[in-house]
Amino acid sequence: MDERKIQIVIDSLLPLLKAGVAFTIPLTLISFAIGLILAVLTALVRISSWRVLKLIFRFYVWVIRGTPLLVQLFIIFYGLPAMGITLEPLTAAIIGFSLSVGAYSSEIVRAAIVSIPKGQWEAASSIGMTRSQALRRIILPQATRVSIPPLANTFIGLVKDTSLAASITYMEMFRTSQQIVATTYEPLLLYCEVGVIYLLFCSILSSLQNYLERRLARYSAS
Repeated sequence: MDERKIQIVIDSLLPLLKAGVAFTIPLTLISFAIGLILAVLTALVRISSWRVLKLIFRFYVWVIRGTPLLVQLFIIFYGLPAMGITLEPLTAAIIGFSLSVGAYSSEIVRAAIVSIPKGQWEAASSIGMTRSQALRRIILPQATRVSIPPLANTFIGLVKDTSLAASITYMEMFRTSQQIVATTYEPLLLYCEVGVIYLLFCSILSSLQNYLERRLARYSAS
C-alpha cells in the first residue's frame, strides 16, 4: 500500500468513528428500544384470546418478515411523500428498523413465554394470582432470561443493518464512507475500512453477549 492510501485510511478513520458514535450507535439503541417494546406487545397479543388484535399483529409480523428491510425503508422515506407524509431520514430509519426489530423479536419473546411450563401458570392460579399477575411476576422474568441471548443476536444484527440507512441519506457510518469515496476515488479501500470498523463494533458486542450468557448460566444453575 502506497503512502497516499495509508494517509487516506488515517484521515478517514476519525470521521468514520465519529459517524459511528454520533449516528450509527444512537440509531441502533433507539430503534432496538422501540422495537423491543413493540415485540413484547406483539408477543403478548399473539398469546392472548383477542382474535381481532391477534390477526392484526399476525399480519404485521407476516408483512415485515416477508419483505426486504431495504424495500420497507424505501417505502417509508421515498413512498410516503406521495401520500403527503414526508419524514426526516432519521425518523424514517427509526420507524423502519423499529418495525423490523419488533416483528422478528416478537417471535423470540413469544417462544420464550410459551417455553415456560404450564405448571407455572397453574401454580400461580392456585395461590390466587390473576393471569396478568402471573405473567408479570412469574412468567415474564423467566422468559426474559430465555430470550436475552437471541435478542442480543438481534441487536448485533441491527448494528450491521443500520448501514442500509445510507440508502435514505441518513449520515451514518456507511454513508460517511460513501462521501469520502466520492472525494478520494478509493472505494475498495474505504469500504474495507468501514467493514473493519463494523467488525470491531460487533466483536465487542459479541464479547459482551458471551459474558452476559455466562452470567445468566451461573444464575440459572444456582
